[in-house]
Amino acid sequence: MPHAKGPFEVTLTPQDQAADLAHGRMRLDKQFHGDLEAMSRGEMLAVMNRELGSGAYVALERVEGALAGRQGAFALAHTGVMDRGGQALRLFVVPDSGEGGLAGLTGEMKIIITNGDHAYEFDYVLPE
Repeated sequence: MPHAKGPFEVTLTPQDQAADLAHGRMRLDKQFHGDLEAMSRGEMLAVMNRELGSGAYVALERVEGALAGRQGAFALAHTGVMDRGGQALRLFVVPDSGEGGLAGLTGEMKIIITNGDHAYEFDYVLPE
């Protein structure tokens, strides 16, 4: 299975401040570098108990750029659960969301955060 990796920058912009500060909606803007040269935009919904380090989020983002020398776009779906510091996170390509040279793309992405720096690892399959 092909493997892509590299750093990315992300900007989170709060949207419609909820009445309860534990709930939120954010706009995502990302710039991917490395094996995936792309930008993305999306939206995230989250609920957190910051005191205990627990919560959950869901997000959808549209990624546009180049992967393995092929130009196109695809959608990523996120689900994340944080349980008192532990976390389970899944990012996957939305089925049949690939467009252009990325039509038929499938795969899963990992996010790695080290000292505030973000990176991705992306295992994917592209049809011939």
